Amino acid sequence: MIQQLVQAKINGIPVEVPEGTSILDAARQTGIKIPSLCKHEDLLPSAACGMCVVKIAGSPKMPRACAMPIQEGMEITTHDGELTEIRRTVLELILSNHPNSCLTCGRNGNCELQTLAGEFSVRRDRFEKYIPEIPIDNSNGSITIDFTKCIKCGRCVYVCQEIQDVWALSLLERGISTRMAPAGDISLADSPCIKCGQCAAHCPTGAIVENDETATVWEALQNPDKYCTVQIAPSVRVALGEEFGYPPGTNLTKRIYAALRRVGFKAVFDTNFSADLTIMEEASEFVERFAHGKGSLPLITSCCPAWTDYMEKYHHDFVDNFSTAKSPQQMLGVMAKTYFSEKMGVDPATHYQVSIMPCTAKKYELERTGEMFASGYQDVDVTLTTRELACLIKQSGLVFDELPEEEADSLLGEYTGAGTIFGATGGVMEAALRTGYFLVTGENLSPDAMSIHPVRGLEGVKEAEIDIKGAKVRVAVAHGMANVSKVLERVRRARERGEEIPYHFIEVMACPGGCVGGGGQPYGISDAVRQKRMEGLYQEDQDISIRCSHDNPEIKRIYTDFLGAPLSEKSEKLLHTKYKARKLYQK
Repeated sequence: MIQQLVQAKINGIPVEVPEGTSILDAARQTGIKIPSLCKHEDLLPSAACGMCVVKIAGSPKMPRACAMPIQEGMEITTHDGELTEIRRTVLELILSNHPNSCLTCGRNGNCELQTLAGEFSVRRDRFEKYIPEIPIDNSNGSITIDFTKCIKCGRCVYVCQEIQDVWALSLLERGISTRMAPAGDISLADSPCIKCGQCAAHCPTGAIVENDETATVWEALQNPDKYCTVQIAPSVRVALGEEFGYPPGTNLTKRIYAALRRVGFKAVFDTNFSADLTIMEEASEFVERFAHGKGSLPLITSCCPAWTDYMEKYHHDFVDNFSTAKSPQQMLGVMAKTYFSEKMGVDPATHYQVSIMPCTAKKYELERTGEMFASGYQDVDVTLTTRELACLIKQSGLVFDELPEEEADSLLGEYTGAGTIFGATGGVMEAALRTGYFLVTGENLSPDAMSIHPVRGLEGVKEAEIDIKGAKVRVAVAHGMANVSKVLERVRRARERGEEIPYHFIEVMACPGGCVGGGGQPYGISDAVRQKRMEGLYQEDQDISIRCSHDNPEIKRIYTDFLGAPLSEKSEKLLHTKYKARKLYQK
C-alpha cells in the first residue's frame, strides 16, 4: 500500500510527511521542538495540557499540535511572541495547582514540568495557589503517589488502562477538582495495581515514583554486623549509563561492579548467573511437560512479578500452566544465603542481600509468598531500581566515568549470553529454547541458529515454530499486559472447542520491551531507547564465548556441589514456588 504524503510549511520551512502525521511530530522531524507535557511517544495524544498550541495561516483557532494532523498546504507557525506568552500563562496556571516542593521531590533535576518552568523563565507565582490536601499513598510498598503533584496530563491513566490493561488508575471528578486516583478512590494497595511502575515511567512529574529505599541500603552498609552483598539484573547494565550521560544501550557491566564494591558491598554477584540457573530449571520443566507429558501445556514463564500478580488476579485459570521456577532475582538470593554463605563461612543470619532491578514490582516480589524465604531467611532483603542505584552512586561521591572495570565475584557471578538476553522481550524464550534443544537432543544449536530472530523485536505479540529434531515447538512472546490477553484468549478458545492448543510455550513480560523498558529504568523511555538497550544486550550475547546456560561452568558446579540436578528435591525446595487465584480488589 502506497502511503500518501502531504506537503506543508512549518515556520516557512517546507516539509513533506506521511498523511496523518501530527504537527508536533512533523515539527520534530524538521528540528523544531514544540513544548508539551501530556504527549508521550508511547501514547496517543490527549491534548490535555495545552502547551503545544500553534497558529495556522487563515484560521483564527490555535489547535494543539499533538492532536492535529498536518494537512496539505498548511502554513504553520510554532513559535512567536504571542505563542510564547500563551504557553507561559498555561504553565503558570498548571503551577498554581502544583506544590513548590522541588527540593524534596523524587524527580528534582529530572522533571518535565520543572524543566519547562526554567525554559519559560517562570520566577514567581502569578496566580493564587490552589493545592488540595490529599495524603500521599505509599500503601503498596513499590510505588508512591503524591496526588498534589499530578498535573492531570492523563499519561499514567492511559498507560495503566490501555497499554497495561490493569485499570488501577483513573481520573475522578471534573473541572478544577479533576484528579488522578486509584479506581474507586481507594488505596493503591486495594486496587488491581500490579506494581509494574509504567505509570511512574510515563509520569512527567514526581506525582508517581518508586518507593525510595536507598537510605535503607546505606543503613545496612554501615552496620558492621551485616555482611552485605548485591546482584545486578541483565538490563541494568545497558540502561544505568543514561543517568551519567552515556547513550542508551552502552554496556557498563564491569564499571557497575567496581562502583558497587566501592559503595561498600562485600561481594558483587550478577543476576545473569541466576538467569542461567532459571533456564536450567525452566527448560527442564518444559521438556518434562512437552516431551514426557508431565504437566499442563502451554508452559508460561514466571520471571516477571508484575505478570505473576496480573495472572493471579485476571487469568488464574492458567495457574497450572505457570512455570514454578522462581525469578532470577529470587534464585540468586536463596543461593547467596545458602550455597555462597556455606562456601565462604558467612552466617546467613547476617547476610544482607540487595538486588538492583529495572523493575518496581521486584520490591513487591520479595515478600510475595513464603517460598521467598526458602533459605530460612528473607532471600533478598531489599531491591533498588536502576534509578535508585544511580542515586546511590552519586551519593557516594564516586566519579562513575573514572571507575576501573572489574569482575563479579565467583560462585555466583559467571554468566552466558543466554543470561544476558533475559532483559529483552523474547530473551527468556530464546534462552530456554537453546537449553531445551540441548536437553532433548544432547547437542547445541549451531552458532547461527542460536539467535532466534522471530522472538526478537518490539512487536507486541511474536509467534514462532521451532524444529527440535522433527518435533515442532510453537511459541509465543507477549510484552505489555494488554497484549497478553490476546495470546491467552487463543489458548482458551482452543480448549473450549477441544482443538489443539496454539502454543506449547509462552513468554510474558509486563513492561513494553521487557525489562529494558521496566518501570524502574531511567526516565525518557521510548521505542527508540528500548531498541538501543536491547541491542546492547544482544551484542553482549554475540561477544560472549559461551551462549547457552547449560554450558556455564559455575552452573555445572552448583549442581554438582549443591543442588544435585534440575528439578531435584533440593532444587524444588529452594528454586521453585507456587501460585494461586487472588481477588482483583483486596477489600
